[in-house]
Amino acid sequence: MKDLLLENLAFTLNGRLWIESTNDRFLGIGRLELLEKIDAYGSISKAAQAMGMSYKKAWDLVSSMNAQVRTPLVMTQAGGKKGGGAALTVEGKQVVEMFRGMQARFQQFMEQEADLLKA
Repeated sequence: MKDLLLENLAFTLNGRLWIESTNDRFLGIGRLELLEKIDAYGSISKAAQAMGMSYKKAWDLVSSMNAQVRTPLVMTQAGGKKGGGAALTVEGKQVVEMFRGMQARFQQFMEQEADLLKA
């Protein structure tokens, strides 16, 4: 049956992985990138700027993720003479590593399914 349906056609397989709670999207590739940039820059503002995202949007995403877990993923410090900042918590770093692993396994799954589609 597959041979008749897909004969002489070129297909690619696409998909995205994200984690949702009952109320909201929790984590996907965009939020993962935001967390990684916060970790690298030590600032929500600088992370947002690096992604071409408004500070408000980045803050809203961080706030949403933090509200959906028992322990915040990002801790912030208000500005002042020494400046503000943001850092991933231990749990935030664990979530980044967990999702990176899930993403790698998902990509492997997608590649295997694409190979079956081409076979």
